[in-house]
Amino acid sequence: MNLRPVVRFLGRLLLLLAGAQFVPLLVAVLYEEGTTALAFLLSAIVTLAAGGVLIFVGRGQGNLYRREGILIVVGGWVLASIFGALPYLFAGVFTSPVDALFEAASGFTTTGATVLLDIEAPDRGILFWRSFTQWLGGMGIIVLFVALLPELGPGARFLYKLEVPGPTAEALQPRIHDTAATLWKIYLLLTGAQTALLMVAGMDLYDALTHTFSTLSTGGFSPRADSVAAYESPWIHLIVIVFMVLAGANFSLYYGFIAARGKNLLGDQEFRLYMVVLAVATLVISWDLVARSTYEAGPRVVLDSAFQVASIMTTTGFATADFDTWPVVSRMVLVALFFVGGCAGSTAGSMKVMRMVIGIKAAAREVRLIFSPNTVLRVFVGRKPVPNAVVRSVMGFFILYITLWAVGTMLLSIGGQDLLTTSTASAVTLGNIGPGLAGVGPVRNFAFFEEWHKLVMVMLMWMGRLEVYSIAALFTRAFWRP
Repeated sequence: MNLRPVVRFLGRLLLLLAGAQFVPLLVAVLYEEGTTALAFLLSAIVTLAAGGVLIFVGRGQGNLYRREGILIVVGGWVLASIFGALPYLFAGVFTSPVDALFEAASGFTTTGATVLLDIEAPDRGILFWRSFTQWLGGMGIIVLFVALLPELGPGARFLYKLEVPGPTAEALQPRIHDTAATLWKIYLLLTGAQTALLMVAGMDLYDALTHTFSTLSTGGFSPRADSVAAYESPWIHLIVIVFMVLAGANFSLYYGFIAARGKNLLGDQEFRLYMVVLAVATLVISWDLVARSTYEAGPRVVLDSAFQVASIMTTTGFATADFDTWPVVSRMVLVALFFVGGCAGSTAGSMKVMRMVIGIKAAAREVRLIFSPNTVLRVFVGRKPVPNAVVRSVMGFFILYITLWAVGTMLLSIGGQDLLTTSTASAVTLGNIGPGLAGVGPVRNFAFFEEWHKLVMVMLMWMGRLEVYSIAALFTRAFWRP
């Protein structure tokens, strides 16, 4: 294994992160927040210095292969979380490095879980940074780096595959650098569109930007303590719903639509199922809320149901209502959506609809083989055969994901927390969702956990964002063998 290109790449990644910290610095200057501006300046200097040291240590020749790519991707997310935590510490938002790391990791992994006791207490520069980290992490900091550095060579394709969520990573163009750049252009286009629409609906530029960053990244951080519920305009709620749904779909579909290559969104099997699940879950919850007299029949119950279904399934984590007080059926539907997630190739977390499709069809194939063992059967998705290697990968992912959720639940239960709190806390951090139920419900936070619990959840966030395999590989002896 050649560590020099790994160290050099991570150093350059830190330089990019340092540059990103100048954006909230300018916001702090604009709002005359001197202490916060100084915090970002110091953080940028430290990050620049660390990046320079890594580039110096990693100087020399070396190519990127699979092992180096895994180290870069995992190391990139870990370093982004560590150095992204510095502004919180330097500005005095947190005195505990673990709390600062939790908040930064929750941002970059687009989880949206928070340990801030008073969301609106920090300066605007800090709250902008919370949402901005989610926007950077949504499309992926490694994908951004691949887009900016065409000289990465053949290693760029493997980095892209590791970074883009889903069972497969579709290349939109022959050169992976062009694919990464195209994805970011679509991301920027959607960012501009949602920001403009939110401003038309009544938000100021600051609130429109921060909520757009958190929506398109499916992150869920808000500068308001009441999240999107702070805005009574149904138009704002509808705009956020639409863009949450768009962010939870496969971005390659938008490329096909824009490029006029004859691709139709509804022609994609995963997208159709994604929309069906959203619609059915909304109808079931709306019916349950009216039947249990939680809401009166009318547009409001449908709007709140649709908002929470979209927020949970796309793993955004915004809230317009305290769904922890909803009837049992409604809460159980939302818990089920914890494990579904959005589409492959989206900014959403959790297991992904495509994996569900492949897993169900693979299970149906095994049922058929019980009574017809000599039949040759292939798993098809959208009339295309799924390679057996992908089927095996999906089944292995399910096993690892459920195991991690169970282990996380057991570890978080040490200390006396109730099972509903710990099981949903494990599920929402692993799925990069944000709010759970009971002690981690939508109107509460994660600050009450012990520090080692928070470190467990930080690891779950990283595992979920990198879809388990990359980090799991580091814990195998074979990975480190020459």
